[in-house]
Amino acid sequence: MQPLHSRQFTPCSSETPPLVPGEYHALLRQLPNWRVVDGHHLERLYDFPDFGSAMAFCVKVGALAEAHNHHPDLAFGWGWAEIKLWTHAIDGLAEGDFILAAKIEEMGG
Repeated sequence: MQPLHSRQFTPCSSETPPLVPGEYHALLRQLPNWRVVDGHHLERLYDFPDFGSAMAFCVKVGALAEAHNHHPDLAFGWGWAEIKLWTHAIDGLAEGDFILAAKIEEMGG
């Protein structure tokens, strides 16, 4: 299987069915620090040494998300940042969510 971070992100349409557990569990193996919540979205909590580092990371994630036109929910505070990813058009998980998560992982946190 081609590594997720090297795959091309392709947006899906509202006609695309959400991934089922067998499909997303296979992809999740490449993202050991992420978890699928309620079969609906990907989530990861990052730790940082201070507020500025967490904020800078969220700005980098935001720029990456804008470049892919795929926008996660971001929350951060002193020493932490949380990312939640899902495809709003299908209200569930698509391969692109896992690809973007892998690209975020590649940026480091």
